[in-house]
Amino acid sequence: MPRILGIDLPKEKRIEAALPYVYGIGPTRSKVILNQAQVNVDKRAKDLTEEEISRITSIIQKNYVTEGDLRREINENVRRHMEIGTYRGLRHRKGLPCRGQRTKTNARTRKGKKPVVGHIIKKDTPPAK
Repeated sequence: MPRILGIDLPKEKRIEAALPYVYGIGPTRSKVILNQAQVNVDKRAKDLTEEEISRITSIIQKNYVTEGDLRREINENVRRHMEIGTYRGLRHRKGLPCRGQRTKTNARTRKGKKPVVGHIIKKDTPPAK
């Protein structure tokens, strides 16, 4: 099982499809990295040599921010927006969508489960004689 930047890539998948398991690398960036490293995109992850893995790793480390550093950077950006009180920061603080989506309907991922309104509980009535 090849390991790139501390992530175990699935060995049966093509390397082109396995690289996006690293946070910060998508399908397009995966193809670009493999072209730079001169690795065949149809090769399975288990068939990579140590030299190919080291070339891929070095290209990723030189040119891209991935994994923990990227997560930290994103969290710092969100925190900065919240501190300076931008519209986006306020939406983050309230737990609402930040990118202009409608919220009258949908937006359940950000807003959470719909609150129950007007639920009436029946009182126990004595049995009829």
